[in-house]
Amino acid sequence: MEHVVILITVSSEDEGVRIGKTLVEDGLIACVNIIPNIRSIFKWEGKISDEKEYLLICKGKKERFSRIVEKVKELHSYIIPEIISIPILEGSPDYLKWIDEVLR
Repeated sequence: MEHVVILITVSSEDEGVRIGKTLVEDGLIACVNIIPNIRSIFKWEGKISDEKEYLLICKGKKERFSRIVEKVKELHSYIIPEIISIPILEGSPDYLKWIDEVLR
């Protein structure tokens, strides 16, 4: 499984755009979708948090994941940002080929 979807939550649309554009410009990700108005409930520093966030859905390649993590940590406002990679088990051959071409 060389193709992946990477999920990243961010605190604002501006932060999402900044991180998304950088990942695409640096050739780490082929495409980023920004989903607004998600609600995240999580435990942080011993307390339950209930926050409005934005979700980045990034399409790329597994081999670049460690570089993506490094870049996101450089740009992100959170101490521990959510950066999760999910393998793409199947996909449109044309779309997967496009990812390969963009990330050459």
